[in-house]
Amino acid sequence: MEDSAAPKRSVTVADVARAAKVSKATAARVLGGYGVVSDAIKEQVMAAAAALEYRPNELARSMSTGRSGIIGVVVGDIENAFFSLAVRGISDAARLAGFNVIIANSGEQLDAEKSAVDLLIGKRVDGLIVTPARCDSIEHLQHVRRAGVPLVLFDRSIPELDVDAVTGDDRDAAIAATRHLIGQGHRRLAYVSAMEALDGGLTDIAQISNSAVRERVEGFVSVLRETALPNPLHYVRLGATDQQQTDEVIRRLLQDAPPPIALLASDSLVGLRIFKSLQSLGLSVPNDVSMISFLDADWASVTVPSITVVDQRVYEMGKLAGERLVARIERKPLAVERLQVATSLVIRSSVATIDR
Repeated sequence: MEDSAAPKRSVTVADVARAAKVSKATAARVLGGYGVVSDAIKEQVMAAAAALEYRPNELARSMSTGRSGIIGVVVGDIENAFFSLAVRGISDAARLAGFNVIIANSGEQLDAEKSAVDLLIGKRVDGLIVTPARCDSIEHLQHVRRAGVPLVLFDRSIPELDVDAVTGDDRDAAIAATRHLIGQGHRRLAYVSAMEALDGGLTDIAQISNSAVRERVEGFVSVLRETALPNPLHYVRLGATDQQQTDEVIRRLLQDAPPPIALLASDSLVGLRIFKSLQSLGLSVPNDVSMISFLDADWASVTVPSITVVDQRVYEMGKLAGERLVARIERKPLAVERLQVATSLVIRSSVATIDR
């Protein structure tokens, strides 16, 4: 009796050629997608391949074509809806161009990002899309460039790296959100981010190594300064990395005299944590504290009240990054540029109007 658990021999091009009654060279041309073959022969070979459950040897194909057919993607935090949406956009663009995608999660940790980049380069990916954990530590990304692997940055930009970047209009988005709060009469505002807190607090915006956060803080601070509100950097709070840390950040903010009564959350995870923190303190949004969050995540429209958000069009950003990387892999003559996807403010019910 044949042992059904025994491993089956892999089906080869020669097996397909024999079943299709064509030469091995002809079968290879059809299965490899190169050369000229009649439609009738192509159908004959593909039918034989399907009947035999032929699977191409990706390593052999990459050696013969010089491509693996794989794109590597390193994101900051796959738990964050922002990156989940982005990966979907990247994957759709890659699939349409005939590429598969390998995803790695850095957890916004530089060492994990470096390891992921090394691993993906070792797997001979045709190109990389990376969300840099830090924009001031780029030797590993320079190595990618020296290795000749096409690279596109996502969500963050590093001008000195001289590669394409796809981002939102972070500074303008923060300006629009902050001006909305000011326009509703608020004068005591704070910005809260999940970036790790700096020893001694934030004294200079240039200390922020994440370009997206830095540009949002620049936008927030610029509006506070143009409104002549005092000490704006004091109201930029980092370290909301999880619920416990966010609870502590909010608790300390609300101990200020007088405390802020309007908060701008740097991303949707931070926004949800802030909402929970305020609830745990018995505070009502927007009656006690108003808030706006970056990203129109699912939770933001179903809470009571629903949350005013910066809609970042993340799927489009991911799709654009995927398309740009495919263009680089195919060596299309394009100037290196930062592609910014415009955001919009979605007004809901989380910002109170203050009588002045």
